[in-house]
Amino acid sequence: MEQQKKYLFEYKGFYFSVETSPEYVASLEDFEINDSDIFIATYPKSGTVWTQNILSLIIHEGHRNGTENMETMERIPWLEYNTKDRDYADLPLPRVFATHLPYYLLPRDLRRKRGRVIYVTRNPKDVMVSFYHFSKYICSLEEIPDFNLFMERFLAGKVLASSWLDHVEGWCSHAEDFNILFVTYEEMKKDLRSAVLKICNFLGRKLSEEEVDSVVKQATFENMRKDPRANYENLPDDIVEKNKGSFLRKGTVGDWKNIMTVAQNERFDKVLNEKIKTLPIKFIWDINDEIYHSHSSF
Repeated sequence: MEQQKKYLFEYKGFYFSVETSPEYVASLEDFEINDSDIFIATYPKSGTVWTQNILSLIIHEGHRNGTENMETMERIPWLEYNTKDRDYADLPLPRVFATHLPYYLLPRDLRRKRGRVIYVTRNPKDVMVSFYHFSKYICSLEEIPDFNLFMERFLAGKVLASSWLDHVEGWCSHAEDFNILFVTYEEMKKDLRSAVLKICNFLGRKLSEEEVDSVVKQATFENMRKDPRANYENLPDDIVEKNKGSFLRKGTVGDWKNIMTVAQNERFDKVLNEKIKTLPIKFIWDINDEIYHSHSSF
């Protein structure tokens, strides 16, 4: 962990990038929530940017019809990484934030069911592979060239946002504390229209058929990759190494099969499989698997 201290710090059992500070994170507990606030909560590499774009298209007609050109980061900033030191109280309503925070570090008001949370999960093998590639691209993350070493760190929770399992398990087991909707990356991939309608319904947004069509068309992964706003293409060189990738890489389900060896897959299953089975979410490991709708318990 010595090398990692240059990149990460720990606060209340959770690893943050040094782009923020323990003092700022601590202050978020008293962050004032409006009833109209929306939070996209995820473990890294679980579909955050995709969901940011979907919400931007649903909420902002100007984004949908192309009359407004606004960076996604400006429209939906990060709660715990306020790198531009903006006064979030001044943002137009409804405010939308992205966050990787675990359930227990969120503003207290959210746990009083003020505001809404959309929690997006993704199968952890794809999360890990995406995270591995992402660590090469983002300057504020330590680049770990050896995938096997990265996997061991991931399994031990010694990465940004700590343990994947703790993050998902924590949110699932405290779902009743929040006004929350659970969505999976795989269901968005398999049936984007249904996912968009589900999100609209949760937010109480009524869109016409044409508007829904427009959101779905623009929010396909293929179209988002071509959109500089969605793909965060305008980030400065001190934040990303553009020759080493892009924010949105493949956007597939089952890409872990292209990098993980049989032995690595067995090791992963040995560490996480039994615990994953206890979660109220059925994970899809390959796009050809059937999607199970298992969120009825929430």
